[in-house]
Amino acid sequence: MRNLFDTYKQHYKALLLLGLPIVVGQLGVIVLGFADTLMIGHHSTEELGAASFVNNLFTLCIIFSTGFSYGLTPIVGGFYGNRRFAEAGQALRCSLVANVLVALLLTSVMTVLYFNVERLGQPEELLPLIKPYYLVLLASLVFVMLFNGFKQFTDGITDTKTAMWILLGGNALNIVGNYILINGKLGFPELGLLGAGISTLFSRIVMVVVFALIMFRSRRFIRYRIGFMRLGWSTPMFKKLNALGWPVGMQMGMETASFSLSVIMVGWLGTLALASHQIMLTISQFTFMMYYGMGAAVAVRVSNFKGREDGQNVRRSAYAGFHIVLCMEVVLLSIVFALRGQVGGWFTDNAEVSAMVASLFFPFLIYQFGDGLQINFANALRGISDVKPMIIIAFISYFMISLPVGYLCGFIFGWGLTGVWMAFPFGLTSAGLMLWLRFCKQTRNRA
Repeated sequence: MRNLFDTYKQHYKALLLLGLPIVVGQLGVIVLGFADTLMIGHHSTEELGAASFVNNLFTLCIIFSTGFSYGLTPIVGGFYGNRRFAEAGQALRCSLVANVLVALLLTSVMTVLYFNVERLGQPEELLPLIKPYYLVLLASLVFVMLFNGFKQFTDGITDTKTAMWILLGGNALNIVGNYILINGKLGFPELGLLGAGISTLFSRIVMVVVFALIMFRSRRFIRYRIGFMRLGWSTPMFKKLNALGWPVGMQMGMETASFSLSVIMVGWLGTLALASHQIMLTISQFTFMMYYGMGAAVAVRVSNFKGREDGQNVRRSAYAGFHIVLCMEVVLLSIVFALRGQVGGWFTDNAEVSAMVASLFFPFLIYQFGDGLQINFANALRGISDVKPMIIIAFISYFMISLPVGYLCGFIFGWGLTGVWMAFPFGLTSAGLMLWLRFCKQTRNRA
C-alpha cells in the first residue's frame, strides 16, 4: 500500500494543485445555482417551476458548448508540454472563432424551439413566465461560448487560477444582481424571474470582457499573444478543433439530455414536480461540478504527458484522478446525506415540494459512483484525443438506457418523479464503465 501511494504521490499533488482552483471556481457556480433557486423559489413556486423548465433546456446547450470548447484543452496541453507557446496562442484564436460559430448555431436552434414551446406540454400558467426568461438566456449563449474558449485555453496551459477568480467575481455580481432585480431593490422594478435572467446575461458579458482584458493586456500572456496575433489563420488547426470538439460536445450533450429532456416528462407531472426537480438538480450540480473540476485537471495532465509521449504517466494521472474523485464522493455524499431532511425547506415553503425533494435522494445517492467514474475517464480520453467512440457510448447510455428507464419507472410502473430519476443511476454507471474500458484498451501497453 505504501509503494502504491509513493507511485501516485506526485500525481495526487499535481492534480490537486491544478484541480482545486477549478473546483473552487465551480463552487462559485454551485453557490450561484443555490442562490438563484433560493431567491426564485421564495419569490414564487410558479417561477421556480418555470425556471426549472428553461434552465434545463439551456443547460443542455451550455454543457454541449462546454464540451465543444474542450477540444482546445488537449491541443493547448500538448503544445504547452512541448513548449510551443506561439502555436498555443494560434489555437486560441481558431477556438474563439469556432466557439462563436457554434454559439450562433445553438442560438438558431433554441430560437426555433422558442416558437414551439407551447407544444411541449408544460403547464399553461407557466408560459407567461417561461417566455421572457427564455429570451434573455438565449441572448447570453454567445458570451458563454467566448468565456469557455478563454477558460479552456488557460486550463490547458495549467493556469487554472485566472478562470477561478473571474468565475467567482462574475457569480458574486450575478447574485447581487439577482437580489436587486428579483425583489425590486435600490429603486429597480420587481422583475422576479425575468430579473434573474437579466442579471445572468449582464454577469456573463462582464466575465468575457474581463477575461479578454487579462489575456490581451497581462504580461504573462505575451508569448501566447505573439501566436494569436502574428501566426495568422490555420485551417488545419480549425479542423482539428472541430474534430475533437464535436464528439466531446455531443457526448456531454447527450449526458445532459438525459437530465434536460427528463424535465419534459417531469412537466407532465405538474408544477410541483417541476419545482422539486429544479431543487434536486441544484443539489446534483453541487457534486457534479466538484467532480468536473478534478476531471478537468485530469484532462490537462493527461494531455501534457501525451504531448511528451509518456504513456505510463498518462495512465497514472487518470487513475490518480479517479482515486481523488472517490475520496470526494465519500465526503460530499456524507454531507448531502446528513442534510437530506432539511434541503427542501431551504428553497421553498411548500411542504409538498419538500416531501417530493426528500423522495429523490435515493436515486441521487446511488448514481454518484457512476457519475464520478464517467467524468474522470471521459476527461482522460479527451486528454489522449480519443473522443469519437464517446459519442456511441453516450448514445447507448443516455438515449437507449437512461431515458427509456425514466419513462418506464415514472409512468409505466407509476413511480412518478422518483421513477423518472431512477433513469440516472442506470445511464451514468453504464457510461462510466464503458469509458473506463475504452481507456484501458487505448492505454493497455503504456503502463
